[in-house]
Amino acid sequence: MLRVDFGVLGEICAWADGRAIELGPARQRSVLAALLVKVNQPVSLDQLTDCVWGEDPPRRPTATLQSYLSRLRTSLPAAWDGGIRRSGGGYLLRADESAVDLHRFHDLRDRARASDDATAERLYEQALDLWRGEPFADLDTSWARAQRHVLQGERLAARLAYHDVRLRRGGHAALLGTLESLAAEHPLDERPAAQLILALYRSGRQGEAFQQYERIRKRLAADLGVDPGPDLRLLHHQMLTAAVAPAHAEPAPAPTPPPAGVVVPRQLPAPPPVFVGRPRELATLDDALTGDGGDRVAMISAIGGYGGIGKTWLALYWAHHHVDRFPDGQIYLDLRGFDAANAPMPVETALRLLIGALGADPAAVPRRPEEQTALYRSLTARKRLLIVLDNARDTAQVVPLLPGTPSCTVLVTSRNQLPGLIAGHDARHVPLDVLDAAEARRLLLHHLGPERIDAEPEAVAALVERCAGLPLALSIIAARALMSPWLPLASLAEELREESTRLDALDAGELSADLRTVFAASYRALEPEAARLFRLLALHPGPDLPPPAAASLMGTDARRPMAGLVRAHLVTEQAPGRFALHDLLRDYAAERAYAEDSEAERDAALRRLLDHYLHTAHAAALLFYPNRRAIQLTEPLAPGAVPVVPRDHRQAADWLAAESQALLWAVRRAADAGLATHAWQLAWSLADYLNRQGRWQDILTTQQAALEAARDQGDLVGQCRAHQTIARTQLRLGRHDDARVQLDHALDLSTRLGDLALQARANHSLTMVFSAQERHGEALAHAQRALELYRDLGDKSSTADILNSVGWEHAELGHHREAIDHCEQAVALYESLGDPYGQAAALDSLGYALHRAGDHDRAAGRYRHALRLFREVGDRVEEAVCLVNLGDTHRSAGDEAAARREWQAALDILDELDRPGDDPVRSRLAARLGRTGDR
Repeated sequence: MLRVDFGVLGEICAWADGRAIELGPARQRSVLAALLVKVNQPVSLDQLTDCVWGEDPPRRPTATLQSYLSRLRTSLPAAWDGGIRRSGGGYLLRADESAVDLHRFHDLRDRARASDDATAERLYEQALDLWRGEPFADLDTSWARAQRHVLQGERLAARLAYHDVRLRRGGHAALLGTLESLAAEHPLDERPAAQLILALYRSGRQGEAFQQYERIRKRLAADLGVDPGPDLRLLHHQMLTAAVAPAHAEPAPAPTPPPAGVVVPRQLPAPPPVFVGRPRELATLDDALTGDGGDRVAMISAIGGYGGIGKTWLALYWAHHHVDRFPDGQIYLDLRGFDAANAPMPVETALRLLIGALGADPAAVPRRPEEQTALYRSLTARKRLLIVLDNARDTAQVVPLLPGTPSCTVLVTSRNQLPGLIAGHDARHVPLDVLDAAEARRLLLHHLGPERIDAEPEAVAALVERCAGLPLALSIIAARALMSPWLPLASLAEELREESTRLDALDAGELSADLRTVFAASYRALEPEAARLFRLLALHPGPDLPPPAAASLMGTDARRPMAGLVRAHLVTEQAPGRFALHDLLRDYAAERAYAEDSEAERDAALRRLLDHYLHTAHAAALLFYPNRRAIQLTEPLAPGAVPVVPRDHRQAADWLAAESQALLWAVRRAADAGLATHAWQLAWSLADYLNRQGRWQDILTTQQAALEAARDQGDLVGQCRAHQTIARTQLRLGRHDDARVQLDHALDLSTRLGDLALQARANHSLTMVFSAQERHGEALAHAQRALELYRDLGDKSSTADILNSVGWEHAELGHHREAIDHCEQAVALYESLGDPYGQAAALDSLGYALHRAGDHDRAAGRYRHALRLFREVGDRVEEAVCLVNLGDTHRSAGDEAAARREWQAALDILDELDRPGDDPVRSRLAARLGRTGDR
């Protein structure tokens, strides 16, 4: 397979199997650089504009960006399996992160931080060897300069960490020259100064080491008015007392043995037998250990920090790798904040255990808690202790257990966020998320071994997906597999497939290996309203939800209970105002909902949620397509439902984009619940948005669900609406006969109903079907009948639509004067209605009529006007169709080069949208460009 590599740590470069790729001018390379920094993540057009031009963009930055993107796609090899793709409101570069030097640098650096010194030295060397010079060296934009500043800081930090490793491994002599240069480049940075001083001292140049210390001390005093920091002062003290061996490679002075009779606690439980991932979290803890001031409390918490995320394992893994930093001992205490079988440990009990661990006579321990705290702080004063407080319930349980001296380090794990510890004691928050797929597979590999993993790769992939990155779930499944070596992994994967039984499969027979029991401990600690919201969240299927949806589930303000769920790490605020529930927690929430809430309560919550989506989606749809003939919502709003009223087109589009997955589910859920009106009206509200996104299969799925529900309930209006929308979508996909069948049903139903508006719409749609089948006489007849009905109804928007269709059919029949006249009427009517989308469609038809009449210059002008409007409204499909038509006009005018340029631009758009190879527009392009298939 062809390999393409990219570089930004120097000039912007790309290589295909080692051969350089020409990337074009600087601004085009800026576009590529922005995509590379966020490889495999969408970058919005606004972000790209800022990256390329900063505060001085051109008048039409989007068109220029699309030109740059098109040329970049052309420059990248066609045989490569990556590429630049349209995503949401922007673009992304799909590539292996290891193929981008910046991300490879980050990965090597993070792995080095979590490795032993021998491995870390090799990884740091590989990471630093990737640098070819200043990052983004050939770009001079404000964005590039900001990125360059950040990355240069990261490079310096990696160099310093590498030097620390080399010094611990005895490389002081070889580093001297490098450290002298680095200290000179950063004269006020204490870390390279300390490294140089240590290297000089260990190389037998003690006098120069003391001179170097004095030099940095005076420089700090003169330039900044400060003394050296504690680490540099400690090194100076160690040199004065000969605690640093001058000619050896010891990483740190051996701890002085404690006086006779002094207790040195060594209470850490065994380190985790299997540990994967967490390089960033380990690095954050390293930084907390070397930080200044405060109580130096490092708090391990978790995003979605439910039990099983790996908080305790992270704490113990880190602690065991740093025991040499705490010569006065390591104390471990399980506070039982969320224990499945015991109540949380009282503060008085915890203090007695801590005091006892420090060697105090139990008989001498005072009874009053404040006196116990005072004694505890006296015993810890000036000692270098590590204290691990595991499984804390809340801040109040922890604060009395904090030493009063900065020489101690405390690790606190909790399923709650403990904001009081962060705000009041300067705790470092180390959030934990689930493992990614590669880390999850590696965890299973450690447990089960390569032979069993390699024997069933598909089953392993299913286990990884269905355990959703939760370490405890993966470990439980691994334990079950180990206990039953004859059991195929595919059987375990099948047990996890069904949501209703998934938690049963994640029970290995003991409290500590039962995911349901672990979740229950967090659930029982919730306040009643937070517990109720947690249960009701199981009714919401989307990837996340906003506060109004949560309030609709509750039937009341949900902000306080939602905040409680976030603090308990049962819900994650993964973006401002967007709250998510882990898949396995959703299964548990559903169990609790069916156990504790009545069917009536669940049905009422579902009805409120569906009303929230229906009324908001309907309002958004009318803003999204302002001149669309509205439907009347016939179902009253349920008490407690909280719809949102978007302010404008942009807010409506943003809401539809954020909620589209939940809306697809809402249609299906309403149909299953027998709420036919909700089903078809939700489907109607969603159709225009999905159509403009080119998501036609989603339209067919939702409309079919709505149609079935309407049939079951005998709702003729809902059936008619669904048939019409299905027909138009099938027409989009070139399925003309299927569309005709749907419209025959729609026309029959609308006639039975006596609904002139639905009859007009059915005739309008039949116009489109017959036109697509090139039966233009029949198409014109249906169009004229629809025009008559729309005018009788006074429906100006639909009148404009059908005027456009009448003009098109006249053009196809060679009636040039009539075609131009009707299309111009449509353009004028759309303009008076303030409908840029309709105006663009009519201008496209007018361009076609003028083209057929032989007036190529005027036709090209109308097409270009239409293109501007299609781009403004964001209809990429119609933009591509219009580009094809403009290309056809250029060819008819004799300009073959211009024609091929427009056709290629259209094909680029269809490639971004991943349109299928049998798409009719693509087929037209293939014929014009002399191709037989997809690019």
